[in-house]
Amino acid sequence: MSANQHHRTPAECAQAQLDAYNARNIDDFAAVYAENIVLIALPSGEVVCNGINELRTRYGNMFASRPNLHCTLMSRIVCDPFVIDEEDVSGLSDDGNVHAVATYECRDGRIVRAWFIKQEQRK
Repeated sequence: MSANQHHRTPAECAQAQLDAYNARNIDDFAAVYAENIVLIALPSGEVVCNGINELRTRYGNMFASRPNLHCTLMSRIVCDPFVIDEEDVSGLSDDGNVHAVATYECRDGRIVRAWFIKQEQRK
């Protein structure tokens, strides 16, 4: 990515990955994350993605197989270097939306770690 990545604020990191997620653009999505990105599911603490290659595979497959995937930002809290997003995600399943909270830790214009809490919501 360009030198501008080092000037991207944590809020800009969160927004850039959200925009790329909604566009289902794996290249733009991955460009916001650090090479050694770690994604963690809460409350289990399970590492669901370790490294940029796993992120590209995981999200690339999801983007390709879920044409109606869309994440609506409900609220955002920024406490540098962290961003906490409350999200409503549609298109993951036919059963309804997912209510999620994502916490992103940003360093040097990239997301280095993220934690996710998900709650299925029925239609």
